[in-house]
Amino acid sequence: MTINEAGEAAKAVVRRNTEEVQGGGNFDLFDELFADDFVDHGPMGDVEGREAFKGLVQAWRSAVPDVHCEIERVIEEGDTVAWLVHTTGTHTGDSLGFPATGKKFETVSPNIARFRDERVVEHWAEQGMISMLGQIGVLPMGG
Repeated sequence: MTINEAGEAAKAVVRRNTEEVQGGGNFDLFDELFADDFVDHGPMGDVEGREAFKGLVQAWRSAVPDVHCEIERVIEEGDTVAWLVHTTGTHTGDSLGFPATGKKFETVSPNIARFRDERVVEHWAEQGMISMLGQIGVLPMGG
């Protein structure tokens, strides 16, 4: 596989994860898209292991079952891909650690992932969590 082919394959994984897993709830894709030793560096701290991250995403989708994720930009260099995700949804579930609010939110968050053998091995993102928590009224936001 050429460098260009590897980059295109990594961008395809980003798209599939964002659209089919995060947005669509297709958890059968986890083994295909994420390495066993995957680590997510997110707003809740490090989540180590593919299965642990899968549980986190399942909890997120349970709290926001109508979540819609759309990629706005994708940039690839070597084994690393960066992208922006525009996310909308309604907080109707209790699985984020606080009661459902029924409020809608909209965020844009930067993401960076490192790849090995066409699977995500490491991911960094703030995930728009602070903005989302403010919009649903869980986190007080300053004026």
